[in-house]
Amino acid sequence: MGLNYYQIKKNILKARKLVITATNAAGSGHPGGSFSMAEIMGCLFNKYLKFDPQNPQWEDRDRLVLSKGHAAPGLFSNMAVAGYFPESELDTLRKFGSRLQGHPDLKCPGVEFCGGSLGTGLSYSIGIALAAKIDSKNHHIYTIIGDGESDEGQIWEAAMTAAKYKVDNLTAFLDRNFIQQDSYTEKIMPLDEKLEGDNLSEMWKDASRWKTGDKWRSFGWNVIEIDGHRIEQIDSAIAKANATKGVPTMIISRTIKGKSVEHMEDNPQWHGKSPDSDVLQIINLELDSQFMIAPSIIAGDMTNLENEIKRCVSGRADYIHLDVMDGRFVPTKTFDHNKIKELRSLTVIPFDSHLMINEPVKHVKDYIDAGSDIITVHAEVTDESSFGEIHDLLKQNQVGVGFAINPETELPEWFYKFIPSLDQLIVMSVVPGKSGQKYIEETHSKMNRLNAVLKEHNFSGYIEADGGVNLENIGSVFADGARVFVGGGAIIGQQDVRSAIRDFRNEVLKSRRRILLDKANELGGIDLVKKWIGLHVVGEKQDQIQRIAKEAGYL
Repeated sequence: MGLNYYQIKKNILKARKLVITATNAAGSGHPGGSFSMAEIMGCLFNKYLKFDPQNPQWEDRDRLVLSKGHAAPGLFSNMAVAGYFPESELDTLRKFGSRLQGHPDLKCPGVEFCGGSLGTGLSYSIGIALAAKIDSKNHHIYTIIGDGESDEGQIWEAAMTAAKYKVDNLTAFLDRNFIQQDSYTEKIMPLDEKLEGDNLSEMWKDASRWKTGDKWRSFGWNVIEIDGHRIEQIDSAIAKANATKGVPTMIISRTIKGKSVEHMEDNPQWHGKSPDSDVLQIINLELDSQFMIAPSIIAGDMTNLENEIKRCVSGRADYIHLDVMDGRFVPTKTFDHNKIKELRSLTVIPFDSHLMINEPVKHVKDYIDAGSDIITVHAEVTDESSFGEIHDLLKQNQVGVGFAINPETELPEWFYKFIPSLDQLIVMSVVPGKSGQKYIEETHSKMNRLNAVLKEHNFSGYIEADGGVNLENIGSVFADGARVFVGGGAIIGQQDVRSAIRDFRNEVLKSRRRILLDKANELGGIDLVKKWIGLHVVGEKQDQIQRIAKEAGYL
């Protein structure tokens, strides 16, 4: 089975939007801690948890215990997306008589633990894990604890107990976002190393400061350390935890409080605060504007693709783009599924396999089996019948479904019915199969046209721009609606892949900030523009956004 990357990603986005809506309606709540664990929740609900929303007390269900109970909006939003109750019920968050209180409560079907007093969830989880073992049940217990609540001594008593009784049916996540109610965790009770100043990036950049994992290892736990916003790392960690016998597992997930909304990120103010109504549309636009960078490894050394994969990993690429060319659909020939299978063991980063081949319906199963997480086929070599077969096979195997169109190709009429379930549309901005081409300028207007069509047909996936994307045009391509960017010579062709990817991200970030400022001006004029800028108080963000606002004539 594939990673199910795009379906997880779509549901995470939906859940984040519900958190914003719910906390705004309540006038209170905890969006910051809900967002730091969003990817963890998304992976659990959409791939690993065994549950039945129509039968919440199903005896063989897995149990999910949210010990950091103040992040209840993050739990409730995922439960709504999973079908436990209507999404509209999130509007009742924290209301009298609601099933959705400020902390999880057993009156809500599907909730396993009344979170509130911090530090108790892990002990409770050990109890139900031991009960499952005594009753010879094979369900699993997943627990999410906070780093702030790790100040509680009961956490460490539980750590000793779980190791003593070998509760290997328990997997705990530490949501390591470095912020608790009053300030940064490393200023109150350091789990890693004392933080001087307010620059949390210090804790992320220097692994020699990471002491938390050693603490849990010393208590006898299996410890896995990950970036808690990388779906593929979470997926891999859960799989390893489930396969570990004889000891419980702690997955230390280094996260960002308020992740995906810039003014909330790493900002202690958003531990427990709701967004104002006048900025809701801007926040939702920002959530819709998350983006990914996918280096194309064929732009590197084709005789040593293993090294190109390693460069992508060290560069923190979101995907790795694999251009498969058969020498017939395009004049160039690269590699096939056998090479992808060889490369797969080198990384868990999603493989974005772009099949520029004839008769893809005959070969797509080979690329699924090779370990592709997203597979894209071309309009020019498919019809309604063959694409339907490919679509269904990919969905059955939890592989992302992609469709590509060449520069001279428009979306065929027969394809419209597939748009609602499509994960990725590649809009080619060069003629495939030839290297060193410039971005075809007509693609800008084409992508804008496509956006209108896709929106009309309920597209919830991502547009990927492929061909000639560089630092000079990526901002405008983002403004056109692309959210995934393939970089060949502009990334893999550079000596320092990490710097190239960082430069790509910075250019997209500038474009996104300008779009959000435009939205603020549209909704509320200069006053709302100034309010939006004023929300960005961490680091240098406010100064950077002010410069963009001045260039736009807003200040």
